[in-house]
Amino acid sequence: MLGVYNYTVILTYFGMLVSFMGISFAVNGDLRSALTCLMVSGVCDMFDGKIASTKVRTRQEKSFGIQIDSLSDLICFGVLPAMIVCRAAARNPWVFAVSGAYLLCALIRLAWFNVDEEQRQSLTQEPRSVYLGLPVTTAALLLPLLAGLSGLMHFSLYWAAPALLLFMAAAFLTPFPLKKPALPGKIGMLVCGSAGFLIVLMGVSP
Repeated sequence: MLGVYNYTVILTYFGMLVSFMGISFAVNGDLRSALTCLMVSGVCDMFDGKIASTKVRTRQEKSFGIQIDSLSDLICFGVLPAMIVCRAAARNPWVFAVSGAYLLCALIRLAWFNVDEEQRQSLTQEPRSVYLGLPVTTAALLLPLLAGLSGLMHFSLYWAAPALLLFMAAAFLTPFPLKKPALPGKIGMLVCGSAGFLIVLMGVSP
């Protein structure tokens, strides 16, 4: 069979399938479940690279890992957030346009990252320490927090959610340096994500 099926890609595959479920939830109006799927996919993405680094891989396996991770990210943190916002903001034409622009920016960033990462790995075997621009995975943290706060503080997502997408879309393509979080940073993100999960459960209607 074509492809790679060892343990280094299991979390990537699982995260993509969870996001596919999230898209179906969003289409049916179950925003709470869709946002939960988005956060679960974010946790999977946080650790899939670390797991992959524990195995000695061939050049082909490394290249496959780069491609499959970005393809999965496009579904998890591109399509799924766009669908959530379209549904949360009543699928108005201007919201659809904003979501489409967000998805396009995510696509461009992920494609550029693949090119840059393959070039970087051809020059060094050191792990990446700095990103340029905002990683698309940030959507798994920011969008659930916004949605949860909107439920607790009783403000509408009609303007807030599309505005957040526009901010993230611009940040995806802006080449500012952003240090890759170490273990303490990842733990902090998990704590924030857990808080976001509780906020979503309490504040977002299904």
